[in-house]
Amino acid sequence: MQKESVLSSTSRRRTPHTGHHRTATVALAGVAALIAAAVQSGAATAAPAQPRAGKVNPAHVALKLTPSQRTELIRHADAQKAATARAIGLGAKEKLVVKDVVKDADGTLHTRYERTYAGLPVLGGDLVVDTAGSGAPKSVVKATRATLRIADLTPSVSKAAAEKQAVQRARSLGGTRSAADSVRKVVWAGSGKPVLAYETVVGGLQDDGTPNQLHVVTDAATGKKLFEYQGIKNGIGNTQYSGQVTLTTTQSGSNYTLTDGARGGHKTYNLNHGSSGTGTLFSQTNDTWGNGTTSNAATAGADAHYGAAVTWDFYKSTFNRSGIKNNGVGAYSRVHYGNSYVNAFWDDSCFCMTYGDGSGNADPLTALDVAGHEMSHGVTSNTANLNYSGESGGLNEATSDIMGTGVEFFANNSSDVGDYLIGEKIDINGDGTPLRYMDKPSKDGASKDSWYSGIGGVDVHYSSGPANHFFYLLSEGSGAKVINGVSYNSPTADGLPVTGIGRDKALQIWYRALTTKWTSTTNYAGARTGTLAAAGELYGTTSAEYKAVQDAWAGVAVGARSGGGGGGGTSYENTTPVPIPDNGPAVTSSITVSGRSGSAPSNLQVSVDITHTWRGDLVIDLVGPSGASYRLKNRSSSDSADNVQATYTVNASSESANGTWKLKVQDQATYDTGKINSWKLTFP
Repeated sequence: MQKESVLSSTSRRRTPHTGHHRTATVALAGVAALIAAAVQSGAATAAPAQPRAGKVNPAHVALKLTPSQRTELIRHADAQKAATARAIGLGAKEKLVVKDVVKDADGTLHTRYERTYAGLPVLGGDLVVDTAGSGAPKSVVKATRATLRIADLTPSVSKAAAEKQAVQRARSLGGTRSAADSVRKVVWAGSGKPVLAYETVVGGLQDDGTPNQLHVVTDAATGKKLFEYQGIKNGIGNTQYSGQVTLTTTQSGSNYTLTDGARGGHKTYNLNHGSSGTGTLFSQTNDTWGNGTTSNAATAGADAHYGAAVTWDFYKSTFNRSGIKNNGVGAYSRVHYGNSYVNAFWDDSCFCMTYGDGSGNADPLTALDVAGHEMSHGVTSNTANLNYSGESGGLNEATSDIMGTGVEFFANNSSDVGDYLIGEKIDINGDGTPLRYMDKPSKDGASKDSWYSGIGGVDVHYSSGPANHFFYLLSEGSGAKVINGVSYNSPTADGLPVTGIGRDKALQIWYRALTTKWTSTTNYAGARTGTLAAAGELYGTTSAEYKAVQDAWAGVAVGARSGGGGGGGTSYENTTPVPIPDNGPAVTSSITVSGRSGSAPSNLQVSVDITHTWRGDLVIDLVGPSGASYRLKNRSSSDSADNVQATYTVNASSESANGTWKLKVQDQATYDTGKINSWKLTFP
């Protein structure tokens, strides 16, 4: 179960603003304004009608695509990628590479791209472009906001030096190889200013027998290590854990094999304690597999084959996803890896799932939630591709825990009932306790219950705690309760209660954020923004579901409560990013308030989150339903600080509470750009 890091961009600095306006930039600003206007098309209009309370808005449900339909959408996006790159303001040396497309029922396309610069892969350059059914761009979510501009593409450090550094690092972690598998030149845009770099991959085995796939990124100018991550993600059949189940197999002549023709041809192989290769496809003359114990090698095969089938069915039934890559193609599973190997892992390079047999080869790690967990690493790799280090790594690991839990509940198997415990069947601790707890992660002795500023430095299996805890709170709520015979008692960081919305809705919100809102660099703050955007699209920004997302995140110390804090009040939030053109026309972001009576309060709270590299350029207004404007911030040529993250109090008592409110932002000087990340109205 493993992957990459919190990658934050740094702002560019320049000379003081005085006298920096030049005619040459006006034309560029005009083009940028047109692009921004297109990207935020429709943002200034009143929001569409809210869906029925508690019901998903059908317009924002992802369509079930056949493999050929998905292929055609990708082909079309590929044909248009040059025009798309221009429309979103990429430079002449930048090109887009289509990775995936999600289509909503209203025609909206969410197209995920990787990026190249002068022909080099850009690590941390991924982005998602949302396009309306009409073809007009709506919004862009980027893994980095930094401008790609590399002055010199000739390395000062040799490829051999970068390889030596990576091999030494792999050896310090227990690696066995004396040479790298590959070294390639890339652009590293994962953190700060993009630089020319080498990415070196070192294979072999780790010290516990897990395959090694260590990626090391080295600055090609200085030789400094910039980043590293591990590419291997840990983590009628008579099964050991799920009882007697039905398996889909294939008959050829007088033999049956563990080949699932109904699920993309998924195959299950026996490594027979080897640690390389594919192994031998399980094959026998009868169609009854295993005896429920480790005395029969096919028992683990039956568990793994069953886990793969249920995971496939879970994703197809719950999210209309056809296989890990959403292309109808099955992965494959390998069991009996190594000797007494106490782990399981997903490997993108072979598109396969591998299970060890546990301590003393007595407890194979083929339990249902482990299967769902590991294969969900493959889903993450093919969607947001959350970097497997820092906060994004914790979110990656939590996604697998969350989806593995969803698989277990979906199976509805009486021998392995659904619960919010991770790995409770495999006894990896040797004392009958589970590997992780979602209601109170710290019960495992290492995981964290809530976010804090240093959590990015914690191992991803433990920094996943706040996200797991969020999901439990969103699903079931806080406090003591018993579910399927298991007792839970979930606390909150602020000591206030959270009311759950049910696991099914929580899964839909998390999955939509994963597939359409997040990128490789998403951290906990970005996860909150993405899940709120997803909840707003699915259930409406005034819904109980939307407010529950706010409250559940506040319950793990990420952001504020739906009431604006610990007290009363109701908040309405728009988390759709809106680009702010450099020295261009004003842009707006809308919030529609309904269901209130009378006038707005004299102490209306307006919370603003804007990214900008020179905030003194910005003029910010609140526009009420009547059209009247309320100045929140004036332009200041001496205010060179980054970003606007502030809460303003407005006397809005002359306005009706109900109606469409707008945040209006204009950049009135050249050279700096930014975007509205989100904003919120709180009625005390």
